[in-house]
Amino acid sequence: MTEITRVPIRPVAKGSLTKLWIGVILAIAIGAGLAWAAVPRGLNVDTITAGTGPLPEQGDVLFIKYKGTLASDGTVFDESRDIPLPVQGLFPEGTPFPIEEGATIPGFFEGLQQMQKGGKYTLFIPADKAYGAEPPPGAPIPPNADLEFEIEVVDVMSQQTFERNLGILQQTMQAQMGQGGPGGAPVPVPGQ
Repeated sequence: MTEITRVPIRPVAKGSLTKLWIGVILAIAIGAGLAWAAVPRGLNVDTITAGTGPLPEQGDVLFIKYKGTLASDGTVFDESRDIPLPVQGLFPEGTPFPIEEGATIPGFFEGLQQMQKGGKYTLFIPADKAYGAEPPPGAPIPPNADLEFEIEVVDVMSQQTFERNLGILQQTMQAQMGQGGPGGAPVPVPGQ
């Protein structure tokens, strides 16, 4: 019969078992963190400065100042610009955005509904609620890009007030055009 050489088992060094468990726990934590990072993010509205008043409703118009960037690298692709109006006081500063489906990308529409007058927010929009695989032709937005917006809500206006003020603006502009050109002389209308 052959004899098997016996190898003596050494006892585990003091503290080694604790180090082993710490290593296992760290490996699990790192794996969970990587799994969490791989999960697609949903629409997210972070409040920088809280606003006041009621949340906007369907049909309301928000006047906002905003800057849109690509979430991946911070490249700015769009910024609001003040619109010079001939009649001061009818509309607040900022760009008007109606709260109605189809007026803008779904994520922007959903995010604006969670913002209040005077508030400042950061809005994260995943690609599937932005432009997805088909951004507008010529846009600096690549396919499947997540977007981030810095948004300040200047004012919230009801649809009725917005339409009334728009009518006043149109009447004022027509009256100014009817006054004519330089020196106030009436501008001839062709065919009359």
